[in-house]
Amino acid sequence: MVGVDIIKIKQINSSIISEENINKFIPRKISNLEEIKDDVLKIIEDVKSNGDKAIIKYTEKFDKTIVEKDEIQVKKDEIQEAYSNIDKELLDALRFSKKNLIKFHKAQLRKEWSINIIKGVKAGQIFRPIESVGIYVPAGRAIYPSTVLMAATPAYVTGVKDLIVCSPPQKNSKIAPEILVAASEFEIKKIFKVGGVQAIAAMAYGTETIPRVLKVVGPGNKWVNAAKQILSNVVAIDNPAGPSEILIIADESADHKNVILDFISQIEHDPDNIGIIVSNSDELIEKIKQNLNSYIKGAQRENIIKSALKNSLIIKCKTLKECVRVSNLIAPEHLEILTKTPRELIKKVTNAGAIFLGLYSPVPLGDYSAGTNHILPTGGYAKVYSGLNISDFIKHIQVLECSREGLKKLSNSSMKIAKFEKLFAHKAAIEQRLEEKTPK
Repeated sequence: MVGVDIIKIKQINSSIISEENINKFIPRKISNLEEIKDDVLKIIEDVKSNGDKAIIKYTEKFDKTIVEKDEIQVKKDEIQEAYSNIDKELLDALRFSKKNLIKFHKAQLRKEWSINIIKGVKAGQIFRPIESVGIYVPAGRAIYPSTVLMAATPAYVTGVKDLIVCSPPQKNSKIAPEILVAASEFEIKKIFKVGGVQAIAAMAYGTETIPRVLKVVGPGNKWVNAAKQILSNVVAIDNPAGPSEILIIADESADHKNVILDFISQIEHDPDNIGIIVSNSDELIEKIKQNLNSYIKGAQRENIIKSALKNSLIIKCKTLKECVRVSNLIAPEHLEILTKTPRELIKKVTNAGAIFLGLYSPVPLGDYSAGTNHILPTGGYAKVYSGLNISDFIKHIQVLECSREGLKKLSNSSMKIAKFEKLFAHKAAIEQRLEEKTPK
C-alpha cells in the first residue's frame, strides 16, 4: 500500500499504564498559565481600565480588522443580512439540531421539591436561573454555529434573562452569518464583535458597550481559557477546556474502517487534538495500522491530522475489562464503545465527558444534531466535571420551613453543637424562640 511507512501511530501495552504515569503517555496541552500569564494579564488590565478603546485596539492587532466603537455591537440589519446569506439547507439543519437540543435539555429540568425531614421540619429546593450569561464562540480555523446552539440551549431552557454572545470578527469586520443566525434563533439580541482574551475581560468587567455578566461559557484557544481561569474569581466560568479528545474502545467485532473514520473525525479539528484506540484484538489493531494511511493521505485536513497523530496512540489490552480501566484513567472527553455488547461496558465506566454506544452512534452525531451537548470536559477533567448542562445555568436554592414543634425537635442538637463551637448567638437565636409563648 502506497504511503504505509509515512504515517505511523504509537502503540503501547496497557500493562505499563497507571494512575501515576498516565500523563506521560497522554500529552494533554491544557493551557499552561505560566507561559502566557503575563501577556494575558496585560490585556485583561487594559480592557478593565480602557474598555471599548482596548477592545478596538486588540481587534485590530489580533483579528487584523478595524471595528469602530459604534460597530462593536451587531446591528439588526446585520442579522437580517445574515439570514439572507446563510445556506437554507444549513439553516434547516441548525433548526433541527436546536429542536433536539431543547428536548434533551428540557428533560434535565427538575420540579421544585420539598420533603418532611421529621415532623414539623420541611426542607427542599427551588431553582432560579443565573441572571446574565456570556457565550464565547471561537472563529479560528473554522466557523462553529454548533457551538452557539450547544451553549445557548441550556441557558434558553432554564430562562436566563440576559444572554450575550462574543465572537471575533472576520477580515471584513463582520461576524460570520452562520454564527449570527444561530444566536438569533435563540432571540439573542446582544452580539458583540470581539474575541480572545479581550472578550472574556469585557464580559467579566463590562465596557461602555459590552455589559458585564455573571458567568461566561464556551470553548476557546489557550489564550481564552487562560483568561477564563485567571478571571474565575471575578466571573463564574464553565469547565476548563483544552484540545478535543476521543477514545475508542473496540473489540474483534468492530469494523476497522469505522474505527479509523471515527478516530479521524475528532483529531481533524486541531493539531493538538488527541485520538486513542483501546482494544483487546490484535487483528483489529493490525488492520487499523495497515489502513490508517489510506484514510489520511489526501484528506482535506491532512496536515492537521498528521500533527494530531503525534499526540495519539493505540493501547493494547488483554481484556475488555482492562480497556475500561484504561479509559477511566484517561477520562476522555468523548468515549466511543464499539463492541458486541456496548451497554454491558457502560456499567463499568466512571469517567467520560460523553459516551457513544454502538455502531450507529458516532461522535459527530453528538457534535451536531442528536440533542446531547458537545461542550465537554477535556484534559482529564471528566473525572470531576460534567458536560455543559442546565445545572451550569441554574442556582439550587435551599428552603427550610419549621413549625414550633419542628424547632423543638431540632433545638437540642443544634444548641449543643453551637455551644461546642462557641457560637453563642447561634444558641441564643434558638433559645429565644423556645421561650416565646406560642402565637395565638
